[in-house]
Amino acid sequence: MGRHNLQYPKDSVNTIKRYKVHGAYDLKTVHSIVNTCPILHISFNSPSQPFPIVLPMIGQLGSFDRPSSDLGDPLELYLHGYVSSRIMNLAQTSTEDGEQQGMPVCVAASHVDGLVLTLATFSHNYNYRSAMLFGYATIVKSDEEKLYAMELISNSVVTDRWKHTRQPPLASEMQSTNILKVKITSASAKISAGSTTDDNNDMENNELVNSTWTGVLPVYQTIGEPIAGPYNTAEVPDHVSDFVKETNDERKQRSLKAAHGERRAS
Repeated sequence: MGRHNLQYPKDSVNTIKRYKVHGAYDLKTVHSIVNTCPILHISFNSPSQPFPIVLPMIGQLGSFDRPSSDLGDPLELYLHGYVSSRIMNLAQTSTEDGEQQGMPVCVAASHVDGLVLTLATFSHNYNYRSAMLFGYATIVKSDEEKLYAMELISNSVVTDRWKHTRQPPLASEMQSTNILKVKITSASAKISAGSTTDDNNDMENNELVNSTWTGVLPVYQTIGEPIAGPYNTAEVPDHVSDFVKETNDERKQRSLKAAHGERRAS
């Protein structure tokens, strides 16, 4: 699956308007940005509030119906939250009111890969990757799908964490947790990477060039060495130490690759 480089169709909602050359619509690129983002920001409207609401949430893309799907396939977004939180109540009310599609939401994911320092502050830049999803959120009713989503999200925090913890969840844990499933109707990504570029006039100013440092400061999150809890008696397991090393290496290499690339013309 995912062999045909599927794309999200461009429409009035997801089409990149500024710096179109940085836009990407293929499912694999969009989904990769979302699934490697530790915090997603979910935007929605509430009838009782004058302003849109934005919540930081933990989520992960997957497919309950096709568990072997990869990032290049159509996927749904699963979000984890408390059963009586505002977003869960609104999603429930939305469905009860006859909006079978669910509650409209926007989902933002973003990574900063580098700070690009140039001769003029006006041309300073970020190396970044960002994605937007647009879709409709409903509450997962099936216990089987709910467990699938809980395992999916848990393993997105630390690889294979689910099977190395107490399972199955208690009935009280299942009752206090809801899972939102977002069916994506539209999405896009925007990526900026590369080294410095400057105005030709500034480049010809030898005094400016010789006195101003230019370049890229790579930016990447690092996971530190594990610190045991107060009642821990176990050694750090391989799935944790491997996750720390592999994640740190991957993030560093991605940031360095972005810094050494050629910046696309706007």
